[in-house]
Amino acid sequence: MLEIRHNAPVPNFAANLHYLFNEVPFLERFALAARWGFRAVEFQVPYDYPAEQLAALLAQHKLALALIDTPTGNWQGGDRGLASVPGREREFLTGLDKTIEYARVLKPDCVHVLAGVYDSATPYELAEDTFVANLKMAAEALAKINVAAVIEPINNKMEVVKGGEQYVTHGMRGFFLNRVDQARRIIDRVGHENLFLHLDLYHQQIMQGRLAETLRENIGVIRHIQFAGVPGRHEPDVGEINYPFLFDLIDELDYRGFVGCEYRPRTTAEAGLKWATPYGISLTKF
Repeated sequence: MLEIRHNAPVPNFAANLHYLFNEVPFLERFALAARWGFRAVEFQVPYDYPAEQLAALLAQHKLALALIDTPTGNWQGGDRGLASVPGREREFLTGLDKTIEYARVLKPDCVHVLAGVYDSATPYELAEDTFVANLKMAAEALAKINVAAVIEPINNKMEVVKGGEQYVTHGMRGFFLNRVDQARRIIDRVGHENLFLHLDLYHQQIMQGRLAETLRENIGVIRHIQFAGVPGRHEPDVGEINYPFLFDLIDELDYRGFVGCEYRPRTTAEAGLKWATPYGISLTKF
């Protein structure tokens, strides 16, 4: 099993640069994350920028990189990854090669291997078999460069429920991988020591709940955690989830991976970071 590369106090929060500080252009968000006291960042899709440019920004601001994703495929055409999509194995491998090229330079702790959207006309068993085969290759290839492979159950809902816009459910309609028990079965089928669970507490609350039990039951295979408030996918200090309790539990369980702040600020990132002050995240004055 790969060793996690840091031994910082936990939770070790990583700013998600696709969601936080998006009042400024992407390349300026690294500086803001560092100024607010983050020691790590994550961003799903690095491929719009040269890897060397991103690595230089990480080094300049003394930031670790927690996570990147494999390429989504044709996002505008409805793709949300390709790993479980039969018939597109060659495209998946091309994307994996690109991910490894970037990971060699950026040195993320882990790579989220995006499962993709499930076509109900495809037998489920075929989609799962495709996912398992592609994950075996991804886990092995990433192990060779000391990067963990992770899979993330994502809620398959995208709707506004009674109560208005603040109750929008942010998910991926039709996404293949939705539940933790499904992910654990697939991890067991792959049988590679470099494949782990990426647990997003926002998605888990929508699909199954039982957050504390899920953390306790799966802590041995969890390599990355993300969170957001439910409903609305905003800061963790609003909504139905008791995040201070869960953050304490993550600490109690001696989890040493990163915890990604993957939420949509209600207004601006800076205005919404008051929740993080007790965890050492606050604005540094220059």
